[in-house]
Amino acid sequence: MLNVTDKFSGRVGFLGLGIMGSPMALNLIKAGCDVIVWNRTKSKCDPLISLGAKYSSSPEEVAANCDVTFAMLTDPESAIDVACGKNGAVSGMGPGKGYVDVSTVDVATSKLINEHIKARGALFLEAPVSGSKKLAEDGQLIFLTADDRSLYELVSPLLDILGKSRFYLGKVGNGAAMKLVVNMIMGRLRILLSKKVGLDPSILVEVVSQGAISAPMYSLKGPSMVKSQYPTAFPLKHQQKKLMLTQDLRLALGLAESVSQSTPIAAAANELYKVAKSYGLSDEDFSAVIEALKAKSQDTA
Repeated sequence: MLNVTDKFSGRVGFLGLGIMGSPMALNLIKAGCDVIVWNRTKSKCDPLISLGAKYSSSPEEVAANCDVTFAMLTDPESAIDVACGKNGAVSGMGPGKGYVDVSTVDVATSKLINEHIKARGALFLEAPVSGSKKLAEDGQLIFLTADDRSLYELVSPLLDILGKSRFYLGKVGNGAAMKLVVNMIMGRLRILLSKKVGLDPSILVEVVSQGAISAPMYSLKGPSMVKSQYPTAFPLKHQQKKLMLTQDLRLALGLAESVSQSTPIAAAANELYKVAKSYGLSDEDFSAVIEALKAKSQDTA
């Protein structure tokens, strides 16, 4: 059973060991947690197994053998499949268990998973994260949580291992909505204009980082964009879905449309990400989208 203590004493499951999930699971292991892992590609589990994690062959088995199960999947479809599909985590859930989805999904997806988890008598917490690979490695993520307050309190020690701050936002869907709004803002980072008017973009990054509109994203992504080097922390392809729409922007635009909110800048950014995909930038960091902007600028010169 789950216990409210300064240190979480239950067994923790972790589903999805990609760029974000793997360092998150690793930090739980390093903190002394009893962790069971699963990933579609088992080889991604091997480094964690060598460090003490246990392995189960399906999300259902992980959930059945753990007090709380975390899921970090790449898109809404994967989140639904891993939770609700064949041998999904829902089948292993029951009273006294908790499911914490830290994936970036739309509000409807979060509500759907919540319904399936609750139907099994278990607790659900949506907890998408704001942060990149480096912040995941350093345990400096920000959690945007919603739904079951009691589960939030119970897993707070785990969230504090994985992140630097956590926010409880009320009813299910609010966490997903907050994450999409954050990503919409993040997707509008631009430094190309400074080059076109003859300014040193590296100085622009420094000025912005010290000014009133300072944001860690400028300091984090600005230098690599200036150098045209894009070490992958958040792959551009993870933002892409059907019809070449970028996943996070697509979801954010859908959220805005659901409340009749006009978002012309975000819509324009979405079009730019579509161009970036056509230039073969899917495996680069999302900041490589500036290369698409450069190409469009040259085409119109």
